[in-house]
Amino acid sequence: MINDTSRPTLVGLTGWWKSSYSAGASGCVEVNNTVPGFVGVRDSKLGEQSPVLVFEQHEMRAFVLGAKNGEFDNLLT
Repeated sequence: MINDTSRPTLVGLTGWWKSSYSAGASGCVEVNNTVPGFVGVRDSKLGEQSPVLVFEQHEMRAFVLGAKNGEFDNLLT
């Protein structure tokens, strides 16, 4: 595994939120974009105890645009 020390850890931040589509769901992710240039993703069930995946904004943009284009629809079956 590559250890990228150039990315912030984003642990201990406020401002986490999750999709309105997750209402009532027990397994969701939360995102945080309060650190300029980076987006954190964590497991909402674990809250502050969750490990945080950190993506640069351009990486998250590529993922979101791909999801909007249906490129990950096979994950929903």
